[in-house]
Amino acid sequence: MCLVEWAIPLAIAASFCTAASSVCQRLGARSIEAEGFRSSSIFRLVRRPVWLAGIASMILGFACQLGALHFGPLALVQPILSLELIFVFACIAVMGSRQMLWRDWASVVALSGGLGLFLFAASPSGGRPHAPGSLWWAAGGTTFAIVLLSVAVASGIGRMPEVAPARRAAILGIATGTGWGFVAGVIKELSARLDLGGGAVICSWPPYVLIGAGSLTVLLANHALAAGPLAASQPGFTIMDPLAATLLGSLLFGEHLRAGVPHLTGEALGLVLMAGAVSVLSHSHLITGEGAPPARHLVDSRQ
Repeated sequence: MCLVEWAIPLAIAASFCTAASSVCQRLGARSIEAEGFRSSSIFRLVRRPVWLAGIASMILGFACQLGALHFGPLALVQPILSLELIFVFACIAVMGSRQMLWRDWASVVALSGGLGLFLFAASPSGGRPHAPGSLWWAAGGTTFAIVLLSVAVASGIGRMPEVAPARRAAILGIATGTGWGFVAGVIKELSARLDLGGGAVICSWPPYVLIGAGSLTVLLANHALAAGPLAASQPGFTIMDPLAATLLGSLLFGEHLRAGVPHLTGEALGLVLMAGAVSVLSHSHLITGEGAPPARHLVDSRQ
């Protein structure tokens, strides 16, 4: 197995860990959903074992993602992480003893097929190991502006109208996905320095930016999870992360995507399939009915 091929199984493992993290953190955040997420809420969450399990799973997912990005480009690794939504459904189905409807299965196939089509058409490759500092300042500033504007809109700051809980969760989910895309870029930069030794890594900027940006994005993710149902926030998590990371991979690291007309057509079709599948899955009874008791004959009654 060549080095790039190691990126694929590691990315799949990372997507499973982040899915388990989303489910566990959502279960923990449901206890504070009525009051909303505040800075003090973190002290209540750390006393919930299920939330701590989500954090542990997130850390394991980070380790897998770090390994995947060490071996492969951002444009390859991050789209694979969109499989997270499939694993989210598997976790919810097992934990809630619920069955998937035919449209859920069709959406899973569409999501997997769209991902495969996008990666086949794009064939991401190449790129430099490090990005220039000026590009990092531009990427960080743009990401911060997007997140800040999203939080302002979702929170109704100033004269902005109050936003409904589901829409607030969706907006914050988009901001969180964008933030995770930037964090993935920092992880990519960090992974390229691992071969230089621990001393060189500690003396470089990526670990500290990663800690800061990662911590803020975790808080933002929990804000989104506490704002409303997982059905509202998960699409933003799933779609914006790989899109932002793929864009950053091209701009920061010079990663190459095939740009011929047939290739662009395949890439666009793959993204449309993925977006449509995520939209359908996010409205599945497995997520929208996450707080309801399982129904034994749900499949028969809805088909």
